[in-house]
Amino acid sequence: MRHRRSGRKLNRTSSHRKAMRRNMVTAFLDSERIITTVPKAKELRPFAEKMITLGKRESLHARRQALAVIRRKEVVNKLFEELAPRFADRNGGYTRIVRIGPRKGDSAEMAVIEFLGSELEAAEPSDAKKASAKKKETPAEDSEE
Repeated sequence: MRHRRSGRKLNRTSSHRKAMRRNMVTAFLDSERIITTVPKAKELRPFAEKMITLGKRESLHARRQALAVIRRKEVVNKLFEELAPRFADRNGGYTRIVRIGPRKGDSAEMAVIEFLGSELEAAEPSDAKKASAKKKETPAEDSEE
């Protein structure tokens, strides 16, 4: 029985798990949305939220703790300058996991893990596309007249 055993092994050695977790946290903070399997997403969530909490502290010690996990300095800068201020008024629960169905090759259940509020960013480009499409239609109508 697995009583009081936290975390998932994901069929990996401890060093592989640690490296995978660090890579996933770095990629997630950089792109703010990644597609992965459901167990990996569930394992990633606490570490990503811990990084946001470190970013909210805004101290040198917190920055060094984040650098111990995150692989790239520019991602740490993004964490402290962009992501943490976005969640300054929120006390946790910064991420969302959305299941997207089985993977074609091995039928593994896939999920999208994203930050809350990223749906607004995803909506803006589509609005921009609609606006640019209307602008393209207008000159074509003017040339016909």
